[in-house]
Amino acid sequence: MSLRLYNSFTKHEEDFVPLKKNTVTMYTCGPTVYGRPHIGNYSSFLMADLLRRWLEVSGFTVTHVKNITDVGHLVADQDEGEDKVQREAEKEKVDPLTIAKKYTEMYLEDEKVLNMIEPEHRPRATEYVKQMIEITKVLVEKGNAYETEDGVYFAVETFPAYGKLSGNTLDKLNAGARILVDEAKRHPADFALWKKCVGKNAHHVLKWPSPWGEGFPGWHIECSAMSSALLGKEIDLHTGGEDNIFPHHECEIAQSECSSGSHPFVRTWLHKRRIDLAGTKMSKSLGNVLTIPSIVEKGYSPLDLRYYLLSVHYRTNLKFTWEGLDSAHKVRSKIVEWMEVVNTDAAKAVPHPAGESDPLIAEAIEEFTQTMNADLNTPGALAPVFTLMNHYYALRTKNFPVYTEDIRQLQNFLDIVRRTFGCFEPEAVGELPDTVQELLTERAAARMAKDFAASDRLRSAIQTLGYEVRDADGKQTVKKL
Repeated sequence: MSLRLYNSFTKHEEDFVPLKKNTVTMYTCGPTVYGRPHIGNYSSFLMADLLRRWLEVSGFTVTHVKNITDVGHLVADQDEGEDKVQREAEKEKVDPLTIAKKYTEMYLEDEKVLNMIEPEHRPRATEYVKQMIEITKVLVEKGNAYETEDGVYFAVETFPAYGKLSGNTLDKLNAGARILVDEAKRHPADFALWKKCVGKNAHHVLKWPSPWGEGFPGWHIECSAMSSALLGKEIDLHTGGEDNIFPHHECEIAQSECSSGSHPFVRTWLHKRRIDLAGTKMSKSLGNVLTIPSIVEKGYSPLDLRYYLLSVHYRTNLKFTWEGLDSAHKVRSKIVEWMEVVNTDAAKAVPHPAGESDPLIAEAIEEFTQTMNADLNTPGALAPVFTLMNHYYALRTKNFPVYTEDIRQLQNFLDIVRRTFGCFEPEAVGELPDTVQELLTERAAARMAKDFAASDRLRSAIQTLGYEVRDADGKQTVKKL
C-alpha cells in the first residue's frame, strides 16, 4: 500500500506521488517569534515532523524548509494594525530584532526537547526581503497587484481560483466579513504584499528601501519568497495549522502561482486541527496557552507531550486535559520500558530449533506500515505496538524461551516505531532532587542492614516524589515516573 494523504485543497485522500521519484520537497509554516510558541503551535510542527519521519522511514529523501517569521505579521492577520514582533518589542522596551532573537532561541530550545528533526533550511523572513520585493515587482508588472498610498496590494479578482483551498471564494467574501474594508482597495479581499512606512506605519522600526518607498513586507509574501527561493516554483508538501488555511495559505497560492506562472504551487496541503483547552481554542490572544515550561513544571517530559499530541490523528480536534497527558505519560513509559526489556532479553536469546519466527511480529509490522500509510493514522499504528507488547509479556510470564529470530525481527520493528514517533528514546534521569537523594541514601543503608520493611517504606516514599527505584546487581537504579 502506497502512502495516501488527505489533501486539504482537493478535500479527499490521494496517493502521494512526489515531483521527483523518491525525493520530497516540503515546506512548513514556522512560528512568528513575538512570544514563546504554545503547545497548540507545536501540535502543528509535530505533525510536520511525523510526516517527515515517516517519509524517511519509507525510503524518501526529504528537503524540509521551516521558516521563522520575524517581521511583517500584523495582529489579527490583517493588513492594518501593529506588527506582532514590534508590538512586543515596544512592550518590553527593546528593539524588534532583540525580541525576535529572544523568542527564536526559546523556540529552538523547545523543538530540541520535543526531539524534532532539524530541517535542511530554517530561513528568517528578514533575510529574504529582496526576494519578496522581486516577486511583488513581477505581480505589479503582470497586473496582479497595484500600488496605493499605503502599500502594494494583490488584486484577488485577477486570480479566479482564489478561495478554492478555504472555500472563501470571492462570491462569498463580503466587505467587512473578517476582512477590513479599505476604500483604497479594489476589492475588500485584496491583501498587502508591501506596506509603506507612512500614516499608521510611519514609525515602523524594521524597514527596507523598495520601488514603492521605505516599508516592510506583508505576512503572506514571506512564505512564498522563502519557499520558491529554497525549493522551487512547485513543491510536493506544505504543512501548517488549520488557522493558516485562510487567509495565509489562500494568499500564498494566489501570489505564488501568479508570479511564477506555475500550477500548482503545492501538490499536497496538510493541515493540523487545533487544540482546545477547557472547550476553548488555545491562542495567545485569548491568554489561555500552555508552553513547554508549563508542561515541565507539572513534572512531565516534553516527550510525554509529543506522544500525547501524536497519539491522536492529526485531523482530530484534540481537547487537551491534564488527565489525558498523565495517561499519555504512563503509556509512553510502558512502551519505553518494554523496548528496554526486549534489548536486555537479546543477550539471552537462543536460535529457534526450526529457524522460525513468531508470525505475530510480521503481522504487526505490516499493520503498522499500512495504518501509517493511511493518512498517518497514528492511533491505528499504535494498536499493533500494544498487541505485540502484551503478547511478548504473556510469553515471558510463561517462561517461554527467547528466540534469536524473534528478537531480531522485533528489534527491527521497534526501531521503525522509534524513528516514526520520535518519543520512545530512554531519557536520562538528570540531577535528582536533594530529597530523593537523601531517601536513596537512607534506603541503601536499610538494605545493607537487611531492614527490608524500611527499604519498602522508603521505596514508596521515593515513588510519591515521582521516581521509581529498582534493585539490580546489589545497586539501586532510579527512573523518573
